[in-house]
Amino acid sequence: MTRRARGSGSIYQRSDGRWCASLRHAGQRVTFSGPTRKAVTDKLRAAERAAELGAPIRVEKRTAGAFLTDWLDSTRPSIRPSTFASYSQIVNLHLVPALGDVPLVQLRPDQVDALLRAKLAAGLSPRRVAYIRAVLRRALGQGVRWSLIARNPAALVDAPRQVRHEIEPLSPAECRWLLDQVKGDRLEALYVVALASGLRQGELFGLGWGDVDLDAATVTVRRAWGITATGPGFCEPKSERSRRTVQLPAVAVAALREHRKRQLSERLRMGPAWQGEEGEPDGLVFCTEIGTACDSRNVTKAFQRHLAAAGLPRRRFHDLRHSAATLLLVQGVSPRVVQEILGHSSVTLTLGTYSHVLPSLQRDAAERMDAALGAVAGHS
Repeated sequence: MTRRARGSGSIYQRSDGRWCASLRHAGQRVTFSGPTRKAVTDKLRAAERAAELGAPIRVEKRTAGAFLTDWLDSTRPSIRPSTFASYSQIVNLHLVPALGDVPLVQLRPDQVDALLRAKLAAGLSPRRVAYIRAVLRRALGQGVRWSLIARNPAALVDAPRQVRHEIEPLSPAECRWLLDQVKGDRLEALYVVALASGLRQGELFGLGWGDVDLDAATVTVRRAWGITATGPGFCEPKSERSRRTVQLPAVAVAALREHRKRQLSERLRMGPAWQGEEGEPDGLVFCTEIGTACDSRNVTKAFQRHLAAAGLPRRRFHDLRHSAATLLLVQGVSPRVVQEILGHSSVTLTLGTYSHVLPSLQRDAAERMDAALGAVAGHS
């Protein structure tokens, strides 16, 4: 293949099978589409000839639906597969059906506002509707950068007001009741490590025994188990900060040692039926009875049964992470250290997420200050 000259157009095929061509002209990106490669090639050549002659380029009336589909394809290389799947659902289920036939350059803020109000009236939560707006705003922001539209209509529309739901961590007593309940369970160590380390569920499921150093009492997060482009599998951690090594307390190390013994017995018992996961020669730390990765739904169902048996209300598995963070903070661990343990991007995120702990920390700080100043006053 010959290399196209700088400034010439490019041709590509979208995920829906249609062909597209794009050309940079006068500082703007001009895009054509058609059912076949030849159709868009002809349009592109005509546009290139017009550009060479200094004549105006005839631009198609591009619809918002066509633009959103193109934008979605353009995001695939730069975002996580799970994020792409989420964007695809929003675009195909909510945005294209409502706005797809509107010419992109004619899309108005009141049309976006009408879409959001219709979604709220249909019963979607304010949080979900705000996410629909966020995806549309991001897409149209790219449209502005591509010089396809002059302004971003979604940025001119307010998101619906959301009621912030307080997190519901387990209390220290409830943590102990839960750990008593799971004693002897084949995944007992999963709950212990979750509470002791604050790792996300996907990070726990992605741990291999090569990531665990029982002598040093550490686990290293280098990947997660989640949705990939080809289905469930190993994927990158949530963020760069999520790549971390976490120090484990003795209770978690003891649970992992017992878990290792139990798992080795299972492997011997299963024999050739033990499958394991490709790319994990040492085996997963937390897995099914045949060595494959845990299924989130099954683990969550088992977690709910344990909660009920312990006399505790329903919680999300993710609340174990919140419980770990809360326990650390109320014991006086620095928020900066908690940030590093959880893999948060900033200490501001940590403090914002666990603001419910701040009053008790402030009371403790006031008592310590009173003790210090009282001691000084008594000395004087």
